Amino acid sequence: MTPHEALHLGVDELGLDLPRGAEAQLMRYVALLAKWNRTYNLTAIREPVEVVSHHLLDCLAVAAHLPVPERGALADVGAGAGLPGIPLAIARPHWQVTLNDSNQKKVAFLRQAAIELGLANVAVHAGRVEDWTPEKKFALVISRAFAGLAEFTARCAHLVAPDGVLAAMMGAAPEAGRCRVIALHVPLLDARRHLVLCPAGGI
Repeated sequence: MTPHEALHLGVDELGLDLPRGAEAQLMRYVALLAKWNRTYNLTAIREPVEVVSHHLLDCLAVAAHLPVPERGALADVGAGAGLPGIPLAIARPHWQVTLNDSNQKKVAFLRQAAIELGLANVAVHAGRVEDWTPEKKFALVISRAFAGLAEFTARCAHLVAPDGVLAAMMGAAPEAGRCRVIALHVPLLDARRHLVLCPAGGI
């Protein structure tokens, strides 16, 4: 199976309605990751089909569950190589996505990726999340492998609008308090995945 075939199969299985040209754009992102991985260690997964399953489909699996209003704004904190922010920005071009990371090499990649992929709905913020004071707070703040749930909500709560949501992408389901835990099925990936949605006040 080619990487593009894997992506098409996975998107179909997830029932995602992607914009025209989105799959091709996602594959350009895979190629860009491979190119930059030769110099920077952006991701340990390098096999293109595994990049599709472990990264793209893993991120796209949350798209239908995120409570982002029409033309809403979300932040991806600790974005690293742009996961999940870049796949979500491609899948939902009406969302305004801000990618945050404190690592300058990763920030350089994020900025270049946004340019090369033509993502007009993507902005990049460099710096520690604790020091970030955005002009306007976000409807949703998401993270993939940022930290434990309690640490994530504590460190990022100041970024969320009063009626907004903190979203943590996790493997095993955590003790979640007031948060809602959604079990995810990720096509072509035999691993447990959960999305944890917490109110702006945290867990």
